[in-house]
Amino acid sequence: MAYVDAEIASQPECWQRALDLTPKGLPEPGERVAVLGCGTSLYIAQAYAALREEAGLGETDAFAASEFPAHRRYDRVVALTRSGTTTEVLDALARTRSGATVAITGDVSTPVVDAAQHVVALEFADERSVVQTRFATTALVLLRAHLGAAPADLPAQAQRALDTPLPERALASKQFTFLGAGWTNGVANEAALKVREASSSWTESYPAMEYRHGPISVSSSESTVWFFGPPPAGLLDQIALTGARAVVSDLDPLAELVRAQRLAVGLAAARGLDPDHPRNLTRSIVLDQP
Repeated sequence: MAYVDAEIASQPECWQRALDLTPKGLPEPGERVAVLGCGTSLYIAQAYAALREEAGLGETDAFAASEFPAHRRYDRVVALTRSGTTTEVLDALARTRSGATVAITGDVSTPVVDAAQHVVALEFADERSVVQTRFATTALVLLRAHLGAAPADLPAQAQRALDTPLPERALASKQFTFLGAGWTNGVANEAALKVREASSSWTESYPAMEYRHGPISVSSSESTVWFFGPPPAGLLDQIALTGARAVVSDLDPLAELVRAQRLAVGLAAARGLDPDHPRNLTRSIVLDQP
C-alpha cells in the first residue's frame, strides 16, 4: 500500500480535528486579504478566496506565491505551505510590506515559523507522500469552518466518498475534464492536478460555463467530465452528444475531491506508477538563492 492510500483514508478524522480547532491569526471580517500558495496550495487558496468573498467578509485575492504583488496593501497575508520550506512562499512573506502574516503548515520545525507572525499548525495532517491530499483538504476545512461555511457532517461526507464506488468507466478513461463554479473552481483545478501528478493522465479544468467555449472539443467516448457542484442547465445534454461520461454527485464538493484523489491513485496503480513519488516531483521546491 502506498502512503497516499492511508493518507486519503485518514481524511474524515483529520477533518473532524480541523473542525474542532480554534486557531488564532486568521483573517477577520472586513479585512483585505491575500492568500498565497504553490501547486495544490494555490488551488486551496483559490477556493478559500472565493468562499470568503461570497460570504461578504472582505476582498480576498489568491496568488501563486511567485506572482504575489508585494506592493499592494493588504490587512493580512495568508500563506499555505505543507512543508514550510517552499522558496517562493518564504520569499513572498519576506517581501510583504503591509498587514499581518499567517502561515498554515504541516511542519512547525521549518523556516516558515520565523517568516510569519502567526502560525496555524496542522501537523496531524502532514504527509509522507509527495502527492498532497489530506493536508490540503484539512486546511480548507479549517478555513471554511472559520468562515462559518463548513457543514458539520463534512467528516461523514468524506467517509461516504471513501466508501462510494468510483464512477463507472472512470478508470478506463483516457482524458479527464474537471469543472467547477465559484469556490469549486479551485477544487476542480486541484482534482485535475491530482490525477495529472499521480497517474500522468491528460487532465484539464475549467469554470463550468467556460467548458462550451472550446474545451468541449477534446471530449469523446474516452473522456470523463467531472462536476464539482450542480451542472449548468443544458450542459449535460451537450456532454452526452460527445460520448463522454459525466459525473455529478450530491456530496459536498470537497468530499467529492476525495473521490478524485482515489481515482488518481487507482489510475496510477493500473499504469504501474508509484503515486507516492510522481516523476520529476519532490515534496518541497527549495531553490538555490543568489
